[in-house]
Amino acid sequence: MARKTARPGRTLAVFFLALAIIYALVAAGGSWKPELGLDLRGGTEIAMTAKATDGGSVSRDSLNEARDIIDQRVNGSGITSAHVTTEGGNVIKVSIPGSGAVQRELAERVRQTAKLRFRLVACSPNAGCGGAAASSTSGLSQSLPSGAASNGANRAPVAFDDKSGASGSPSPSSKPSATANASSSASSSPSASASASPSTTSGSSSDNAVVSVDSAVKFMRSVPQAWQTKYASFSCPTTGSKQVVDDPSKPLLTCDAQTHEKYLLTPAIIEGSQISDADYGIPQNAVGANYAVTLDFHGKGRSAFADATGAIAGTGELFAITLDGSVISAATADSRINGSAQITGSFDQETAKSLANNLKYGSLPLDFPQDSIQTRNVGPSLAGNQLHAGLWAGAIGLLLVMIFCLIYYRGLGIVVVGSLLVAGLATYGMVLLLSKTAGVTLDLPGIAGLIVAVGITADSFIVYFERIRDEMRDGKSMRVAVDAGWIRARNTCLAADAVSFLAALTLYIFASNEVKGFAFMLGLSTVIDLIIFFFFTHPTVKLLSGVRFFNRGHTLSGLDKEALGIGGVAMGGKA
Repeated sequence: MARKTARPGRTLAVFFLALAIIYALVAAGGSWKPELGLDLRGGTEIAMTAKATDGGSVSRDSLNEARDIIDQRVNGSGITSAHVTTEGGNVIKVSIPGSGAVQRELAERVRQTAKLRFRLVACSPNAGCGGAAASSTSGLSQSLPSGAASNGANRAPVAFDDKSGASGSPSPSSKPSATANASSSASSSPSASASASPSTTSGSSSDNAVVSVDSAVKFMRSVPQAWQTKYASFSCPTTGSKQVVDDPSKPLLTCDAQTHEKYLLTPAIIEGSQISDADYGIPQNAVGANYAVTLDFHGKGRSAFADATGAIAGTGELFAITLDGSVISAATADSRINGSAQITGSFDQETAKSLANNLKYGSLPLDFPQDSIQTRNVGPSLAGNQLHAGLWAGAIGLLLVMIFCLIYYRGLGIVVVGSLLVAGLATYGMVLLLSKTAGVTLDLPGIAGLIVAVGITADSFIVYFERIRDEMRDGKSMRVAVDAGWIRARNTCLAADAVSFLAALTLYIFASNEVKGFAFMLGLSTVIDLIIFFFFTHPTVKLLSGVRFFNRGHTLSGLDKEALGIGGVAMGGKA
């Protein structure tokens, strides 16, 4: 233990260097105020009037489903404090706090209705361009998952099966060798148009297809050189980048939603609106407890799906499902599927449910015509004095804690004051940094979470100081008591902060969006408390143990005989 605490000065220097880096990054952003939430600042409100896809009335279930999908889209990070509510029987309102770049991106995401499409895979990470994804041996064990490249991506293998049993004979196919280099280089954004795009549908076997199945298969097995070049130079965008433009009539360069592997897909052959139903469960004759996802199409979508699965049956080639331009699943087919499809693989209940929901609700169950979407600026839902009241409550609480510690611990109370001030600086710096980089907003529940965290931070100091006092009551010098008390206090504080962090994490995952701000700030403050405790409080006390004022038990040090309650026992006796 001595070796870990031998250089407290160096530990403090590293800590303040890290704090300086945080504020340097904040200064580079050019703003010293955090983004406030909708309740304190106001923002943008988007009202969307829904129409049923079949021209009938809007059902309450469909409206709630659309609201949940939109809520997932705008609150993917969980800390933007956007509110998604329903109004009346056909209106969804989305309220987004602030007006920065992140908020404008969220607003644009709301206006883009989710689109689910089916495309064939022309180029994939493990097969290059024009090649099948698996060897000629059919069966589930040979089915490759979306993104199952050599980088270790671990998505469950999936394959299309005919649930109804009305399978036809697999269509013969040849598998040309790959002619493109699939290695990724510098990112490039291919233009939306290409001279080698397949022709649109004209007398195809399915009237609903954007392009004919035959045209898509031809593109898949003989990828034009222009698209091979674009695929080779394409790399997946970083998180938060603008979504790809998903034009159903053109090939699509995109990435897997989970593994971030790149793909070149053919133009869409089936739109998500052609799905009539999707569900999940354990098949009756299944071996074990593996789940499967069932899929049904409308008549025209069913014929296109049958033609597509017949074309790739037994070849190992992949049939991809995309949501908003990203691949959410890709599967092989063992035979032509004329009836209801069943997607089998190593699914558990959660992964099967997620895929079924994406298939069933990935495209919004309602139409939101662009002329029915209205946008306006809204003011804060709380008066400005609510923010001032919250800040004053935090300041008064912090001041009371400082006064109590100075009275009770005297000289050691200086460490408490210093630690709380440094913790406040670190927390404010992180909130500013996250506001600019992750769209974090500070609302009134978030301020409450920061106030509650003051008590958690003070608990750490109290536990540590009392451990030191206990060791000194046993006759140890302050130098020895600091190290011995640290070992015991460290484990106690780790356990206490772990409980607080788990409580914050549970709230963050399961609570409504209005409470997520509280949970996030509470969790952030708990982590910062641990950092302050390990890298500021303990090194500072270690340095003070070498100061005569403290190690000789001055009356104002908080470590004198009266404060320790040891009467006439001499200080610093046992080393």
